[in-house]
Amino acid sequence: MIRLDKDNGLWTITLARPDKANALTYDMLAEIVDIAESAQDARALVLTGQGKVFSAGADLDAAKEGLATSDVWDRASSAIAKLPCMTIAALNGTLAGGAFGIALACDLRVSVPAANFFYPVMRLGYLPQHADPARMVALMGPARTKLILMAGQKIDAETALQFGLIDRISTDPVAEAKALVAHALEASEEHAHAIKRMCQGG
Repeated sequence: MIRLDKDNGLWTITLARPDKANALTYDMLAEIVDIAESAQDARALVLTGQGKVFSAGADLDAAKEGLATSDVWDRASSAIAKLPCMTIAALNGTLAGGAFGIALACDLRVSVPAANFFYPVMRLGYLPQHADPARMVALMGPARTKLILMAGQKIDAETALQFGLIDRISTDPVAEAKALVAHALEASEEHAHAIKRMCQGG
C-alpha cells in the first residue's frame, strides 16, 4: 500500500490505497518511516497519493484499535522532516486528519485545485500529532491554525494557498513537484543540503 519509485536521485513515495481514500494504517506509516530513514542518499523526495484523495487520515478501524494515539505518526513526520534533501508533498486530492503530519513535514506542498483541508481532532476527541500545531503555526500563524484545529473548519485549496498552508496549486502536482526539485537534483548534494540547513536556521 506504499509504493516507492527511484529515478536518478528522485525518490517518490506513493500512498497506494485508493479504494480506502489512502487511509493510513500502522504498517503504512511504519513503511514511510523505514523509507525516509533509508533515504539519506536521495537527492529529492516527493510524497503523493494514488487516486482522487491524498489521504483521509487514519484508517478508522485502526484508529479505534489505538492507531490514533500511536507515536508512529510523529516518527513518520519526524523522519521526513529530518531528511537533508528537498522534500515536496504533491497533494493529488484532499488532505485530512493525521495525514497532515507527513505533508507538513515536507519543505513544500503543491495541491490540485479541488483539494480540501481539514483536521477534525476537536470533534473526534483526539489530540493532533505532537509536532503538527507548531508546524501549522509556523506556516499560517496561530489564529488560522486554531481555525482548523479548534473550530474544525474545512478550507479549500485557494484558501490554503492564501493562508500559506500550501505553496502552489497545480492540476498535475507531481509534475509541478518534479519541476520544483530540478535545481536541487542538478546541484551537488553538499550544496543542496547546505542551503536547506541555512533555510532551517542550522
